[in-house]
Amino acid sequence: MLNHQLLMISFSHTPKKLWAHCLALYIITLAACTLLYFEFKNVANLRLVHIIGSAPHPSHFAILVRGIPWSSEESYYDTVTKFFSYYHASAYLSHQMVYKSGTVQKMKDDAELMYKMLGDSLGKTCKPSFSQCCFCGGPTNSFKKISNEIDSIHGRTGYTDRHIDGRKKECAAAFVFFKNRYAALMAAQNLQTSNPMLWVTDLAPEPNDVYWTNLCIPYRQLWVRKIATVVASITFMLVFLIPVTFAQGLTQLDKLEKMFPFLTEILQMKFMSEVVIGYLPSAILVLFLCAVPPVMMLFSAVEGSISRSGRKKSACYKVLYFTIWNVFFVNVFAGSVISQLSVFSSITELPAQLAKAVPAQATFFTTYVLSSGWASLACEVMQLFPLFCNLFQRFVLRSGDDSLDGTLSFPYHTEVPRVLLFGFLGFTCSILAPLILPFLVFYFLLAYLVYRNQILNVYVTKYDGGGQYWPIAHNTVVFSLIFAQVIALGVFGLKQSTVASGFTIPLLPGTLLFHQYCRERFLPVFRNTASQVLIDMDKRDERCGRMNDIYNHLHTAYCQFSSDSSKSECFSSHHKESTRVHPPEDLETGKENSNKDMSWPPVHRSS
Repeated sequence: MLNHQLLMISFSHTPKKLWAHCLALYIITLAACTLLYFEFKNVANLRLVHIIGSAPHPSHFAILVRGIPWSSEESYYDTVTKFFSYYHASAYLSHQMVYKSGTVQKMKDDAELMYKMLGDSLGKTCKPSFSQCCFCGGPTNSFKKISNEIDSIHGRTGYTDRHIDGRKKECAAAFVFFKNRYAALMAAQNLQTSNPMLWVTDLAPEPNDVYWTNLCIPYRQLWVRKIATVVASITFMLVFLIPVTFAQGLTQLDKLEKMFPFLTEILQMKFMSEVVIGYLPSAILVLFLCAVPPVMMLFSAVEGSISRSGRKKSACYKVLYFTIWNVFFVNVFAGSVISQLSVFSSITELPAQLAKAVPAQATFFTTYVLSSGWASLACEVMQLFPLFCNLFQRFVLRSGDDSLDGTLSFPYHTEVPRVLLFGFLGFTCSILAPLILPFLVFYFLLAYLVYRNQILNVYVTKYDGGGQYWPIAHNTVVFSLIFAQVIALGVFGLKQSTVASGFTIPLLPGTLLFHQYCRERFLPVFRNTASQVLIDMDKRDERCGRMNDIYNHLHTAYCQFSSDSSKSECFSSHHKESTRVHPPEDLETGKENSNKDMSWPPVHRSS
């Protein structure tokens, strides 16, 4: 209420005195754009330094290939070998297939194997006699050991007696390794065939960053999954309107007294009214928001991300959109704008309506910073969830081992949206309700100390994202600036200040032009690595004689199975098979080979 009263006093001046607010908006915009530019430049330089100064990494020489066409005459392994030996003969090194190895796949493999064993045994040894066996009429030695016929079942997919326990089965995806970084980059960026749904290539994620579960998803299903996750996310946002509207309704005592007459005496107490209006809505909203990050992480996993960092980045986008919509827009609309829907005659009146509605919710936003911001930092320091898990494991399960030791990673999809939301609130309320700014400044100072300590001393870095979250922060800050300018334009319009409105309008296209310049200048560095950098790194490794060591490490780095024996089997089996591949010059002649399986191009059908 205090913010709202100060706003009314500050804007009760004549329109001629609104130049101070317009000047403040100019200062905020110019300062924010200047800091954004230098920070974007600094992060881009740090990313380049990280790439150039990093040790040779297997992901620099590998790409992920999906949508491999299925052939009835040969395995996926042979198809990949022939394709890249023919079209990338000078740079192709080897490849590693991806196998279906989930729990469901293991159960299916066990069921198929038992069905084949029992079916063959019963079909060969059973007789129509009920006296010999009470189950099938066969002799008592009906269930005997099957010969090497099982090898023929799994022969095309790489199964052997040695590999049956691994439950390995090829899927239409593989990691392809090249002799240098530049060749891997070109193969990942270029379209391999005229059909864009086949031989789809992407830069391979780091070995520890690979999300193996999603690699076996057919590439043709990805667009369906993305549409389904978008629909599910929007539905979840709409369903979440119920608790948000309920929390917002707690700020209006007159409506509560009408809905719940038996609470009239309690709500008339000064202490209870302050608690209900001030803290209870924010606390309820914070509790409901705790369920959002796990749900969005589930949606991002279903979406089909090939890396854990990509899944977390996608969840970060979803949580950010969700929190900005539900915490800011829904609260503003539910508190003021919905009751004035009849005023809307055109979209041009939206800035004026926001100019009236946002100050009315300034008290709620200030309380939300206190309840969600400061409290979340305290919980982050104490690590309440890992603490409860540790106590449960020690005193209930009586186990001395800490299962979470060394497994905690920084929750970007939770913390990054929260920080950006508070920045959004700061920009939008800086002109209308400046009392929120001291609380935000204290929050950001405290957050810097807390997150720095957590990243350095608590969380374990499993993979390096290379600064991929900074473009999200940049885009959100630019959106916050534009939205603050729109609200200020509505305020100046309400006060009929043509001078302030005229000076505010150029800020909108100026901010958009600045944003586009930053995208053209710095964003390509975050999307791809420069060819010049990769070629220089290749030449440096060649001079140092490290290429052979890198080649020997590629297969073991991207082996799907964690045990050392599985890694060695995976590497040795594929190494032996690769020695049987015809040299590139034989494939380039285009002559028919006597071995039908090695002819090119293979006869295949689209999966």
